[in-house]
Amino acid sequence: MITHIRGKLIEKNPTNAIIEANGVGYWLNISLNTYSQIPDQESIFLYTHLAVKEDSHTLYGFISKIEREIFRLLISVSGVGPSIARTMLSSMTTDEIQRAIASGNVGVIQSVKGIGAKTAQRVLVDLRDKISNTFAIDEVSVNESNTNKNEALSALEVLGFNKKQSEKVLDKVLIEDSLASVEVLIKKALKNL
Repeated sequence: MITHIRGKLIEKNPTNAIIEANGVGYWLNISLNTYSQIPDQESIFLYTHLAVKEDSHTLYGFISKIEREIFRLLISVSGVGPSIARTMLSSMTTDEIQRAIASGNVGVIQSVKGIGAKTAQRVLVDLRDKISNTFAIDEVSVNESNTNKNEALSALEVLGFNKKQSEKVLDKVLIEDSLASVEVLIKKALKNL
């Protein structure tokens, strides 16, 4: 119903922002990621999502389309509500969430407060195919990092390391530095193996 809002920033807090547009003040729930990127200027633009429940209409604000799209994907999963989705967007970047889902990394998803093992599995199963569409929005190339990861994995196998263990370590390195070269991936992985 409300796709975005442009107006005057009245107040900004780590969990919400108040924007006045045409004389009406809108309370938007935001993630820490959005909070850190909201400029300290009077005029502001945020993408929005309106969550309608029996007892409330809640407006969520996002600094980018990709963040809003990931929020919508997360709340489409049974057991993940707007509050947990916002917590996930506050504790990880959109890129980290996309990579964790695309690579099937349960541990990263489960590390978010409020997400248990079953819900983490459900997020991965329900969103693995859908998450590829968000990469197009963000123009992030998952293939490039997968190529680097595969080359690094092959090199580590040649060096005698276990494939599964090496893959877990490489996933962790990619979460920290998604654009790491093959050489950097191997060096960082060797420190953690």
